[in-house]
Amino acid sequence: MSDPETPAAQELPKAYDHRDVEPRWYRTWRERGYFHADATDRTRPPFSIVLPPPNVTGSLHLGHALTATLQDILVRWKRMSGFNVLWLPGTDHAGIATQMIVEKELQRAEKKSRHDVGRSEFLKRVWAWKEQYGSRIGVQHAALGASLDWERERFTMDEGLSRAVREVFVRLWEEGLVYRAQRLINWCPRCHTALSDLEVTYEEAHAGELWSFAYPLADGSGEIVVATTRPETMLGDTAVAVHPDDERYRALVGRAVRHPILGREFPIVADAILVDPKFGTGAVKVTPAHDFNDFEVGRRHGLPMVTVIGPDGRMTASAGPFAGLDRFEARKQVKAAIEEKGLARGAKPHALPLGRCQRCETVLEPLLSDQWFVRIEPLARPAIEAVEQGRTRFIPETWTNTYMAWMRNIHDWCISRQLWWGHQIPAWYCSDGHVTVARETPAACATCGRDGLKQDEDVLDTWFSSGLWPFSTLGWPERTAELEAFYPTSVMETGHDIIFFWVARMMMMGIHFMGDVPFRTVFLHPMVRDEKGQKMSKTKGNVIDPLDITEKYGADALRFTLAALTSAQGRDIKLAKDRIEGYRAFANKLWNATRFALMNLEGFRVGEAAPSALARTPADRWILARLARAVNSTVDALEAFRFDEAASTVHRFLWGDLCDWYIELAKEALFGDDAEKKLGAQAVLVHALETSLRLLHPMMPFVTEELWQTLKEAVGAQGWGDSIMVARYPERAPLDEEAERSFGPVIGIVDAIRNVRGEMNIAWKTPLVGVEVGALAVRALETVRAETGRVERLANVDGLVLHRAGQPAGRRPQCAVAVGDGFEVLIPLAGVVDMAAETARVEKEIARVDADLSGVEKRLANPSFVERAPAEVVEEARVRAAELRGKRGKLEAHRALLEGDAAAAAAPPPPEATPATAAAAPPPVPADAEASRPGPKPAPRPRLARSSASRASPAPRTKAPRAGGRKPSKPPRRPARKSAAKGAGPRAVPARAKAPAKKPARRPARRRPPRR
Repeated sequence: MSDPETPAAQELPKAYDHRDVEPRWYRTWRERGYFHADATDRTRPPFSIVLPPPNVTGSLHLGHALTATLQDILVRWKRMSGFNVLWLPGTDHAGIATQMIVEKELQRAEKKSRHDVGRSEFLKRVWAWKEQYGSRIGVQHAALGASLDWERERFTMDEGLSRAVREVFVRLWEEGLVYRAQRLINWCPRCHTALSDLEVTYEEAHAGELWSFAYPLADGSGEIVVATTRPETMLGDTAVAVHPDDERYRALVGRAVRHPILGREFPIVADAILVDPKFGTGAVKVTPAHDFNDFEVGRRHGLPMVTVIGPDGRMTASAGPFAGLDRFEARKQVKAAIEEKGLARGAKPHALPLGRCQRCETVLEPLLSDQWFVRIEPLARPAIEAVEQGRTRFIPETWTNTYMAWMRNIHDWCISRQLWWGHQIPAWYCSDGHVTVARETPAACATCGRDGLKQDEDVLDTWFSSGLWPFSTLGWPERTAELEAFYPTSVMETGHDIIFFWVARMMMMGIHFMGDVPFRTVFLHPMVRDEKGQKMSKTKGNVIDPLDITEKYGADALRFTLAALTSAQGRDIKLAKDRIEGYRAFANKLWNATRFALMNLEGFRVGEAAPSALARTPADRWILARLARAVNSTVDALEAFRFDEAASTVHRFLWGDLCDWYIELAKEALFGDDAEKKLGAQAVLVHALETSLRLLHPMMPFVTEELWQTLKEAVGAQGWGDSIMVARYPERAPLDEEAERSFGPVIGIVDAIRNVRGEMNIAWKTPLVGVEVGALAVRALETVRAETGRVERLANVDGLVLHRAGQPAGRRPQCAVAVGDGFEVLIPLAGVVDMAAETARVEKEIARVDADLSGVEKRLANPSFVERAPAEVVEEARVRAAELRGKRGKLEAHRALLEGDAAAAAAPPPPEATPATAAAAPPPVPADAEASRPGPKPAPRPRLARSSASRASPAPRTKAPRAGGRKPSKPPRRPARKSAAKGAGPRAVPARAKAPAKKPARRPARRRPPRR
């Protein structure tokens, strides 16, 4: 059942248009129910992921796109591998963010506050806003190709999840794990709500001031000097603390000081926990209601807790003459008042961490307040043990230590928020102050029986409901089929920045209420930053909308880019649009390769015979071997969450092995008269293309489906199934290393010659005469000899010389030597390259690079620049320095190739070279010269960086033949990329000369086939 809108084979457009393909296939997949999991199916192994619920407040950014991409790769791969896959979507109500948006809209449109319209009416407005704008996130996920089970979409405040939240709160209350108490909490004066420690962003090394002043002793006998970074809080001081072992103050412990402004007296106490006698004056002012450390001192010593700063950030009546002032204005006036009394003792600069609201960046205020807390240590202990026992593992492994350190030093969790939008706390109060916690609204107080109860106005922290996400979304507290089938979930894939906010809390809640971990594996993906390495944020204006990217480049290009940049080591991603554009070119490359295949499959139909049985040439067997290796490597990488390796493996095979090499190699059989070879080439090409489309599908679902359907129609392969999405994912297979080893040198030799052409700026039209190949194994030599004509044609060589098996190619003056895995190539340069002119050009370029590098390194060596310049500017300089060093290294290597090696000048090539063809013979070399030097051993294959064309070539090189006639093949004009073939990838080794060798006689240039 193919889609009726899929183009026929003969009508595949010349260019890939993602705007037509992507919405059509997403709609088809969804209509056919491919995204829906069957909770009753016990015949297939389950695989489940719950999507981290994005906030309902707005659009997705690229961090969300990364999450969706990686999770969709996993679920598509598992679905194709025969698993019963559930990928459950949903959104979070985002308490603070959503309430702020609706409040702003209310103020803008009606000039009213939420208090003007009342709680009930305001919540109606929020729900209406959610219904109007909450679907945007789903639209964006669809545009990315996310195969989410939309029939099971959840919202953290839908009826089922609200019931689960209330059930959890009540059970924790009944178990003594939820309590209400007056504690010091982080308070945002702008958002007017408490915040947990995790919702505080610290501005490190804030430029503050350490201000000292004196408290007079109450009896007038002296003073004690203290220091503070917040002078306004001295109005709430209720003690001065000193260290019990500090001889300076031992006699003062137990005596009192008098407040110089408010007149009250309070004690000097000894506290070894709070006071460091070596810091400052060794005496510390204690403000229990406005400092977390002081709060604990107050509890230890039974001190009064005086609140002098209110929820609005203004001074309270307890601040005396400063009541009503903004806290920062009060700071100035308190300092002036103390100065006037002659009690100021100086100030000095002091760097300190300054806590700000993560949402609005307002400076937070520690505030004494009645709040609800979760007693966290009993919940944390089993979550620690689960990781220690390996029931849940973290990838990258380094995050395990981070998780453990935080869980072992965890504090009770403040879960109440002073908001209206959210899960209202299920606690009611009678007129006597008794608390009744219940699942349903109670009629009377559970303690005294009074009626007229009033519900607590606070709501629960958004992360409280999110912490239940892996099981509440599956129907808990009911024992549903979904819970039975898909809990624990298989993978939690999310960003490492919410490991404490969310991952740790899901672990605690899941184990406590389900008796098992919520997920087996936690993959923490890296941060997506802009191309300068900055974190994307709305404040900086560098957020990239995934919809803008998918509209311009296509979802496949964005998805593949994100996958290619995601490593299991967790390195942050620097995303540049040119990378996305490069992978759009990859989709075009694949499109054009398929067009070529379709136009050369006339009369071919998929039969029962395996492609390996039909393969007739070494090239056929080589591409099948390369395909098997690509499949094995890709599956290995996916299983290890090495998304970058999976992407690079598929890209390397499709772009390099299949498109650049096999299609070129297969043209001889496809265009020739040998029916068996043609059938073999067709069968192998179809198999390699179809298999690699399935291999690529999880990463690039749209273009692969379109091409797979078209290919299926063309070859009549109804047995392939209805969609690539539900076709079987390629499975590991035995490797044919002999096929790779024997044919790999053919690819490697051509690459070696092309690379030397590129490095030495030798024009393609100039044939290379007398190229010699040595160090080949017996089977490889046989293959290369059989493919000599092809090598000469693809590399534009006039007369290829093959040495006997195992015999090195040797060295000779003014020759470049390329050493690959199992072969050596010697390329004469005399008469082809102007050594002096090229050397002068390279020297000039090295001097220019050195000048640029010197300037950049001087800036980086300047501490003032590194410390004061913006971080992105410093990072740009470091990147630039690395680029220049790399460029200089390449230029140095090129210069070495030009200068040659004096030691090798006297070393002629080895004897007994045999011509590959009758016209090819080695230049004359004195036979006795070789006898004095043993031949060099073949060098092992080095690891080579791919060329820029390999990463993101602007256009494919494989084109379909013109209608009406077959176009002979020809190598590309530009120097070829290094091949990914086994046995390919040589490195150039200079063969130096003291003086130019005699130029060999040039043979007439062979006729080249026309360019393709």
